[in-house]
Amino acid sequence: MKKEFFAILIVSVMIGLLLNYLLIPGPVHYTEEYEESLDSLEIIPVINREFGIPVDSFEIIRGRVRRNQTLGSILTGFRVPQSIIAKISSSPRELFDPRRVRAGNSFSAFVEKDSLTRLRYFVYEHSPVDYVVFGFTDSLSIEKIEKDVITIIREGSGHISSSLWASILEGGINPAVAISLSEIYAWTIDFFGLQKGDHFKVIYEENYVDDTPFGIGKILAASFIHEGKEFHAIPFDQDEVEHFFDHEGNSLRRTFLKAPLRYSRVSSKFSHSRLHPILKIRRPHHGVDYAAPIGTPIYAIGDGKIMETRYDSGAGRMIKIRHNSVYTSGYLHLRNYATGIKPGVFVKQGDVIGYVGSSGLSTGPHLDFRVWRNGQAVDPLSIESPPVEPVREENMEEYILVRDAWVARLAEIDRISD
Repeated sequence: MKKEFFAILIVSVMIGLLLNYLLIPGPVHYTEEYEESLDSLEIIPVINREFGIPVDSFEIIRGRVRRNQTLGSILTGFRVPQSIIAKISSSPRELFDPRRVRAGNSFSAFVEKDSLTRLRYFVYEHSPVDYVVFGFTDSLSIEKIEKDVITIIREGSGHISSSLWASILEGGINPAVAISLSEIYAWTIDFFGLQKGDHFKVIYEENYVDDTPFGIGKILAASFIHEGKEFHAIPFDQDEVEHFFDHEGNSLRRTFLKAPLRYSRVSSKFSHSRLHPILKIRRPHHGVDYAAPIGTPIYAIGDGKIMETRYDSGAGRMIKIRHNSVYTSGYLHLRNYATGIKPGVFVKQGDVIGYVGSSGLSTGPHLDFRVWRNGQAVDPLSIESPPVEPVREENMEEYILVRDAWVARLAEIDRISD
């Protein structure tokens, strides 16, 4: 038995030595031709660049344009001659417009690493997308450059707990989507009356520059469930113009906006008998008060002609707009009027006409918004505004194909999130 064991052990050792010889390679011997080719290879150093400029060659001084600061004053600080600054100021406007220099915008100065600290390149960033490179080498050079913008399609959904804005942030959705949705649904959903549990879904384009989010592109499709009713928003081109339509093909755009300002709250509703907060007497309040910070922009709810811009002891600064033979709207307690707003001027829906204030008999900044139908005051929150032109019959078959595709994709968002 022992002899058999030792025989097996000896065979195992021999097999191990054989495998070791076969599997472990010996030293590698290169041919002379291969070694010569290695010697001829050129090792190219990695050059770090920013705005196309080799950063390792310069000291970079970064900053932001201060209030009332000009490009000329910044360049003077880097000892750029006035003759060169004059050439920059007189350069073609499509290449560089000094009037576009804005406080808060970034700049980078590329200074040579020597005792003279000479400025060789200066980069002014108009925005995260476009910038201008000024070169101060043998002669002045100016180059306008735009960065590549990458667009990615995003999807998101959320339930309203307090506000659309809060739900957007909680869902990790680009905040600009809240503004776009409020504009798309401005004619059909009262965003001041959102309820807990209201639900939205959205498919949108998000833009990236240098791997950093840079705003959003188009809203590709959306759905909003409000008070148990679902409102689809499907983009569709009709007469080479894109509009948003609901499931039946009706335009989401109405004759009037649902509200004349964004992101505020209703502080007092339409009433035939309300205790006046200052006069302490009961009298009708034929309007809706929207509490908002001073200076908040106020929008015309529809196309129309400015009939009045005047100061009233009770209403303060006010504006009246006649929209048609039936409807007139009023905006009270304004801080001031927007530029160009005066009697006789025609305004379009969504135009800024004034700013929230507290003029007249007012306890704080707010807008008193009123609507008259055939001369009689009506509750602005109860107006049913008819839609503009729907999808035409000859386009309906194409629209249904587009609609069904987007509705199916929106439904998929719900399925995944659930």
